[in-house]
Amino acid sequence: MSDAESPPEFDPEAPNTGEDFEPVDVFPDSDDFDLRPGADSCYKCSTCDTNCPVAEVDDEFPGPKFQGPEQWRLKQSEDDYDVDETVMDCSNCMRCDNACPSGVPLSQMHNTARGEYVSEQMSKFSVEYWRNRILSNYRTSAWLASKMPRVANFAMNFGPARWVMEKTMGITSEREFPAFATETFREWWQAEGGAAGSRERAVASRERRGEDPDADKKVAYFHGCYSNYNTPEVGKAMVRVYEQFGYEIVVPEQKCSGTPMFANGMLADARRHAEVNISSMADLVEQGYDAIASCTSCSMALRQEYPELFDIEGVDDVASHTFESLEYLRIHEDVRDELAEADVDGDLAREFAYHAPCHARNQGLNNQAVELFRDLDGVGIDDVGDSCSGISGTYGWKSEKYDKSMEIGAEMFEHMEDADGKTGMTECPTCAMQMEHGTGYDIRHPLELLEAALVE
Repeated sequence: MSDAESPPEFDPEAPNTGEDFEPVDVFPDSDDFDLRPGADSCYKCSTCDTNCPVAEVDDEFPGPKFQGPEQWRLKQSEDDYDVDETVMDCSNCMRCDNACPSGVPLSQMHNTARGEYVSEQMSKFSVEYWRNRILSNYRTSAWLASKMPRVANFAMNFGPARWVMEKTMGITSEREFPAFATETFREWWQAEGGAAGSRERAVASRERRGEDPDADKKVAYFHGCYSNYNTPEVGKAMVRVYEQFGYEIVVPEQKCSGTPMFANGMLADARRHAEVNISSMADLVEQGYDAIASCTSCSMALRQEYPELFDIEGVDDVASHTFESLEYLRIHEDVRDELAEADVDGDLAREFAYHAPCHARNQGLNNQAVELFRDLDGVGIDDVGDSCSGISGTYGWKSEKYDKSMEIGAEMFEHMEDADGKTGMTECPTCAMQMEHGTGYDIRHPLELLEAALVE
């Protein structure tokens, strides 16, 4: 990449160390999650609407301002007001949160409204309800598929089967289903010795690095559904990279982060999963562990959506100790210096077209991979812009949303094709699906490149 194309330096002035982080409190002095403080902060500038990727391609979508504070006000002033059904057209990209100049908790309002709409207004006998519930509970489907992955991979992408799913359930036949791994991450993790094996490897790394072998370096890995069932190579890279830096890893009991459930208004389902995740992680936080997620949507759920939506014991402690995987290393280790002395050859010695997921941007992490790898010998990395990928989890899998999803992603596809590299990179698994679908490029996770550069 030429000097003229080098991205600007990215060096956060005050990185989140986990000590001072507090989730946004949008309902102070309230026991019933009253959203009035957030609604009253909206002065109708419409910045959220102009930054909404769905509103940009769908003239009938009223936008985040209506779905958030305006709809909340209507609910308070009109006894017979029903949540507008267009709330289900919101993709939950959360770009409106970033755009709002006055800190209105728009995505929390959208999640709350969607949950009410699904719970009280949507027919539980409708095809849409059951389609959305199946899509949002991907972990259940993936667990079943993992028992016979080769059969599942054939069946899910068998042409007639995809046609039937589209006609009967409204799941688009335009996309290929992601392949299920023949060995899940958790199966690999147990074969590697689990937490005991990780401790041995971490202590050996500390000794090799000249650090105190008894240093208190330990993290709890929230791998999420996709890294467990579909891309265990991401989880393996996370383990190897962190152990290289001397971190002991535990992989606690966990369920889905709930992100697809939030997007589909299945808040009761999301709460059940959140209770398990918070219970597991809160116990570990008390023991001095930090929670690390390799998916930016998972870290977003644990650190923002859980405390916004659920009053569960330990939720704030978990939120304040949750980090995205690259973010945590950049805070606690001199990764950039180590990369300056490294190089990459073989499969990952190439040019990358990097897309920052919307949920990374909402955590202030939009430029971290570009900044981290800019000086790494053997690779080049181009930021393909700030556009949304368009898939937004389950949104782009619905047949009625597919064309809009591809229209939203068109700018990203164009920028990827203009970049020097023909391999994509992103931290989000569904963004990776969209990038591959729209360009045909192979897509890698930043952790895989970090592993190739640093792990012997």
